[in-house]
Amino acid sequence: MEERVSKHSLPGLEGTMVSKDFRKQLEGYGLTTAHILYRMPDYHDILQTYVWQDYDLCPSFPALNKFLNFWLETLEGPLHSVTVAHAKLIKPAEIRTFDGEFRLH
Repeated sequence: MEERVSKHSLPGLEGTMVSKDFRKQLEGYGLTTAHILYRMPDYHDILQTYVWQDYDLCPSFPALNKFLNFWLETLEGPLHSVTVAHAKLIKPAEIRTFDGEFRLH
């Protein structure tokens, strides 16, 4: 889903169409992947795997913590372990605004 950026959120990008995920990356979020091992509800000796991925802030990981709290409160499969990987896809030096327009045809 694309939406227009307000004048106060991203300098230089006012009035342009920017995706929610791209805006999050510019605000410091990075792609976070969690590899979750959990036990089967009826067979605790069997481990299952689940991969969760979203944009989140390191090192507090509020989105991941919200998901894990949901898991603990709602789902029956007890968690065994969670392994987290995090990478910022856009770094401050990699993007800059410009004043101009390029058109093809």
